[in-house]
Amino acid sequence: MTIAYSWRINQMNAKIEEDGVQNIIYAVHWTYIGTDLDNPEISSSQMGVLATPYDPGKPFVPWEDDQAFENVVIGWLNAGVDVTPLQEMIAKSINQILNPVDENLYFNFNDSKE
Repeated sequence: MTIAYSWRINQMNAKIEEDGVQNIIYAVHWTYIGTDLDNPEISSSQMGVLATPYDPGKPFVPWEDDQAFENVVIGWLNAGVDVTPLQEMIAKSINQILNPVDENLYFNFNDSKE
């Protein structure tokens, strides 16, 4: 089983203005998605939030609604989130989808009552 992993940025929380700087992102809400490359319709994901504190002494990257800024945010996620346990949970979940050990059982005898 080979799994490809990717980030989805669901939302970002930002200060409207602080110290004369606008749109300071302080939290990134993310989903980390694993997709089985042998069965692309099978995937699993984990969600979380990464705090991104503003440091006026460091270079500030202004928010933009574009691919370049999304790549900056993905860089923050890669640096700030330990993906190893996420990948382990996702792989286990995909493995359980491919090799189920549980099933749901339902009573159907009541459905045909006249």
